[in-house]
Amino acid sequence: MRSLKGAAAAVSLSILAGPVALAQNQVSGNAFNPAISLILNGRYTSYSLDPEGYGLPGFALDPEAGLTSEGLSLDETELAISANVDDKYYGFLTTSLEQSDGETSIALEEAYVETLALPKSLKLKAGRFLSDIGYLNPIHAHAWDFADAPLAYVAMLNSAYSDTGIQLRWVAPTILFVEVGGELFRGDSFPAADGAASGGTGVSTLFVHVGGDVGASNSWRVGLAHLDADANERASAFENGNLTFTGSTTLSIVDFVWKWAKNGNPRDRNFVVQAEYLDRSEDGNVVVEPAFGPASSGAYVGDQQGFYVQGVYQFRPRWRVGLRFDHLRADNALAVASGSPLDSAEPPSRVSVMSDFSNSEFSRIRLQLSRDDSRGQTDDQVILQYLMSLGAHGAHRF
Repeated sequence: MRSLKGAAAAVSLSILAGPVALAQNQVSGNAFNPAISLILNGRYTSYSLDPEGYGLPGFALDPEAGLTSEGLSLDETELAISANVDDKYYGFLTTSLEQSDGETSIALEEAYVETLALPKSLKLKAGRFLSDIGYLNPIHAHAWDFADAPLAYVAMLNSAYSDTGIQLRWVAPTILFVEVGGELFRGDSFPAADGAASGGTGVSTLFVHVGGDVGASNSWRVGLAHLDADANERASAFENGNLTFTGSTTLSIVDFVWKWAKNGNPRDRNFVVQAEYLDRSEDGNVVVEPAFGPASSGAYVGDQQGFYVQGVYQFRPRWRVGLRFDHLRADNALAVASGSPLDSAEPPSRVSVMSDFSNSEFSRIRLQLSRDDSRGQTDDQVILQYLMSLGAHGAHRF
């Protein structure tokens, strides 16, 4: 098994990250022959409660947050193109195509350039990309171990934070894997909003990753990250109206991952434990516009936490099972009339189990069952998902 420090270029226990991950690290290719990947993602979904009424008490969600359509649906289909520009630069582009209510939309997920030859183990990235805060955030959705994001990610990052900006990372020249980095983003994506009002630099982050190997069969990583964001009239929709927030948001994330594979060979059996804790504070002003009645505005101070813990066990070469527990808690002080999603309520929680089969590293069929207690009533959820990868894809993240 490769050391975790070597995972800065290619990841140890790469198969553990999921068989259909896109090229998240540099891959072979050049300006005339780039690597091209296509991910096909479809599902059947069933809920015992109406998905239109979805919400997380104590949290004002992004308008795009919510459950996927019930029944048969085509989830995000991703097309990625990547290549080394020359000996000093690498370029990556990924777009998503999604069909909803009979209409197809195209969105830009990532489009960035990254340096290959900076001295002192430095690496600079510029463009639109997924932030390296947390463990799950920089991983594309099709490479997740479960079909959906943890509740804490949905509530505080709209599933994943991606924005236009720059990133500088440094890997220390030590036996222990140590990576330090920082990012500066425009601030147009949730939990920020309207980066132009903040001079186009509305979000800054810092992160530290430390990890290593324990013998020949185990490897681990611990991460600490912090995000500061300006929200300028950040909009949230809920069942009975709309809410806007203007103020500051700070988010801290602690993550931990432990991976086991006998003698460093994950092909037959492996086990991964993954956990993250998110703590967010918000301070500013909210405007609540109920569907019926006058609007009200006032001061708002939010104190919110969430975590998830999951374990995934590959007990045979192509079969895995997994268990995940999510929990949220909010303690908000709100000087406006009640009836908004920021009102205190029973803390949301959810338990999910999944089993998947991978015929090869390019295909996966997954069944996931969830018992979601986020809305005062239990929502029994069933997701049957397929993921198919066409074309080249590079090394998986640790």
